[in-house]
Amino acid sequence: MQYLVGTDSVHTTAAICDYLAARATATDAVSVGAVAPSDEPTVRRDCQEALNVATVRLATVGDIDTVLREGDPASELLEAAAEIEADELVVGVGGDACSSERGSTVSAVLDGATRPVVVVPLSEL
Repeated sequence: MQYLVGTDSVHTTAAICDYLAARATATDAVSVGAVAPSDEPTVRRDCQEALNVATVRLATVGDIDTVLREGDPASELLEAAAEIEADELVVGVGGDACSSERGSTVSAVLDGATRPVVVVPLSEL
């Protein structure tokens, strides 16, 4: 199975890793992507930390790849999913995943996806 994870924070990555812990095996591959503008060093640092968490938390997965991209987050995730032929996209969302307030990135991914998308709820801090 080829998973594509979209993340923007350590908190999101941790929640998604909890989801994948019961699913991803040593024969699976997980690609983890974060999208940040090149002119926002704080956002880029946060995204890189989120990617670092994935490599540690998913150590038992057969193949893990991380990438920091630039551009529109939803477009970049959908493009990456097509590039790697992901079987499943996994994203995180705070609040009610069915609400119209679920976030513009998650909404755009759900609207544009041509493959299954799993929306992992993020617990409140």
